[in-house]
Amino acid sequence: MSATDLLGIEPLELQFPFELKKQISCSLHLTNKTNDYIAFKVKTTSPKKYCVRPNTGIVLPRSTCDVVVTMQAQREAPSDMQSKDKFLVQSVIVNQGAALKDITAEMFSKDSGHIVDEVKLRVVYVSPPQPPSPVPEGSEEGSSPRPSVSDNGHITSSEFAAVNTTRTAGFEPKERSSEASDLLSKLTDEKNLAVQQNAKLRQELELLKRELSKKQGGFSFIVVLAIALLGIILGYLFKS
Repeated sequence: MSATDLLGIEPLELQFPFELKKQISCSLHLTNKTNDYIAFKVKTTSPKKYCVRPNTGIVLPRSTCDVVVTMQAQREAPSDMQSKDKFLVQSVIVNQGAALKDITAEMFSKDSGHIVDEVKLRVVYVSPPQPPSPVPEGSEEGSSPRPSVSDNGHITSSEFAAVNTTRTAGFEPKERSSEASDLLSKLTDEKNLAVQQNAKLRQELELLKRELSKKQGGFSFIVVLAIALLGIILGYLFKS
């Protein structure tokens, strides 16, 4: 078995969605496909800039381990959004049953005769995910009428204006005409009723005049008073 078969590492490129003044993390997935205990150590060219947890550990046979790499909040963006930072993952076979306390720096030294597997990782800055587009002004519910959809699935502002104008021209005059017609009909009925009442009063007055004429041979004060009262009533009815 060669040294390069010790651990599978994914990804081989650490991608950070760079944002100023914000901590950003990404994960490494280590896979031990052997039947041995594999100790690992993660190093970086910028130890003050990154926090690695855990930076050392043991991956059991046929097991996996996740490592979280966190970039501290940065006050300035790098030129051209390019990073020169590098990471190095070292792995070595250790004795069966070895624990974390048994890991030493000498285990990863090639000078001591150990077979050390080394994998270099690049750091890449990527654009952060874009927030959803803001809702265009006037498109919120209640702020403007919702246009109908045209044949191609869209409707322009001019088409909507034409539709709105057509609706206004088609319905509002009709409603106003109906109201005017109802009012005219009501006034006509009131006028006809007043004319009928006037005719009835005239008939009653003629009958009264005839009876008084037969009994007294002429108009009396009561007839004059009745005529005056009739005139007041008729004037009030036609005025209203």
